[in-house]
Amino acid sequence: MKKLIVLIVLLSILFISSGQTYEQQSLIPTLEKWLPSEPLKSSLAKLQIPYWGTTISVEERGYYHFVEFILRKSAHFVIFGVLAVAIYLILPKHAFRLLTATWITVLLAIADEYHQSLTGGRTPALQDVLLDAAGAVTFLLIVRIFIVVKPKKRKTVKRKPTKKARIR
Repeated sequence: MKKLIVLIVLLSILFISSGQTYEQQSLIPTLEKWLPSEPLKSSLAKLQIPYWGTTISVEERGYYHFVEFILRKSAHFVIFGVLAVAIYLILPKHAFRLLTATWITVLLAIADEYHQSLTGGRTPALQDVLLDAAGAVTFLLIVRIFIVVKPKKRKTVKRKPTKKARIR
């Protein structure tokens, strides 16, 4: 039941956030307040991220917009990764459970981008769907590795005491 609640909460967060305009979600005022001295600016200035046919950088966007861009794209990756794990854990165990969780998550990513297209000032992006899918696959692989590597609990079998133990 807890897994289903986590899934419902994640889907609700996605639905609400993709229905908000960019201005409603802007992190710029918060970043300006929390990072007034622009930490790591010289390091971040070396990064250039190709996205939607443009190059996103500190020089092109400015420090706070660039940091916000990185945070937003990281959120895509992480949220859809966690969503994929929640779906995986809810699904019944079967041979294609990992693949099923991946495809359901990708379909939800597509639906999320479509929902964004209905919101003013927001545009759907194939790159975001690909980023969401990458998050899903990464998180699911980590879960699978954890499950495979995790030592199996051995059931302790009660043994009858040997004759020596009974004599004592």
